[in-house]
Amino acid sequence: MTYRTSIAKSVISQVGRRYFSSAGVHLINNPVNGKLLTGGITGFSHGNPSKVAAAELRFPALLSGLREKSTLALGGRKEEEEREAAAGGATGAPASGGGKDEKTIVSYWGIQPPKVIKEDGTEWKWNCFRPWETYTADTSIDLTKHHAPTTFLDKLALYTVKALRWPTDVFFQRRYGCRAMMLETVAAVPGMVGGMLLHCKSLRRFEHSGGWIRALLEEAENERMHLMTFMEVSQPRWYERAIVVAVQVVFFNAYFLAYILSPKFAHRVVGYLEEEAIHSYTEFLKELDKGNIKNVPAPAIAIDYWRMSPNATLRDVVEVVRADEAHHRDVNHFASDIHYQGHELKAAPAPIGYH
Repeated sequence: MTYRTSIAKSVISQVGRRYFSSAGVHLINNPVNGKLLTGGITGFSHGNPSKVAAAELRFPALLSGLREKSTLALGGRKEEEEREAAAGGATGAPASGGGKDEKTIVSYWGIQPPKVIKEDGTEWKWNCFRPWETYTADTSIDLTKHHAPTTFLDKLALYTVKALRWPTDVFFQRRYGCRAMMLETVAAVPGMVGGMLLHCKSLRRFEHSGGWIRALLEEAENERMHLMTFMEVSQPRWYERAIVVAVQVVFFNAYFLAYILSPKFAHRVVGYLEEEAIHSYTEFLKELDKGNIKNVPAPAIAIDYWRMSPNATLRDVVEVVRADEAHHRDVNHFASDIHYQGHELKAAPAPIGYH
């Protein structure tokens, strides 16, 4: 028994530091003779420091790579922090966690967002949209056009929208700024739902969509930018945020089901919704002209998105938003007409960029 114990102790004393080190065991291909080098650099150094020096002479690149790549290397974490601090000092950027206003995200994948420069040479400050996505709104569009309902589905769509308008009139009354902000959270849903379903349909059938996927997603993004703009003018209360969540859950699923069952009905509903939006923004303008709503300067995001003049006001913003809604009205009534004539949307080129 004593003989076996002494043998075990001898074996552990020879290999324990290498195989039972807390640093773990690494198997590395030896670039010199193709054999396996066993033992992490940390455990290897516990035994005899002279072996580390000899190994560095024999495998300098290998061991330096181990120190840099292994998070278990002696002092590895400390060295990385020192290198990051030195790099931050050299570039003038704050080290990780050091700055309050500027955050640096370091990624293994090496993705660096490009810096966008405006025409005047200043740096573009919006990440949610880029200069090539901006445009000048066509405010000369006919705002009085109306699709007269002729079929049962048309009348059902119109009465559905009229029924939805009643509770909004009661809740918001003449608070048009808050009304616009809240309704845009709903208006951005149909384009996303329609674009998503057309996208899936295109994948299933191995066919093009005629550009309608992009057109509907453009509509959804445009409506979302309306929301981002009015967020700068009016902030929602806690109960209004709760209403948005509830309405979005109901409306998203209802519109999703309606689009699956009858796309022509779904697009007609959106067309009539946009007609109501035109009416709401027209009343908004009347309140601004009467002085009941203060005509504050236009938010910076609106000036850049619609390429407006620097001295633009809230009234100018409401005008361009109303023009956008008129264009969405035309697009959705047009899409519904295509279905009513027995065609799919891909049969007619989509009005991409038609804001």
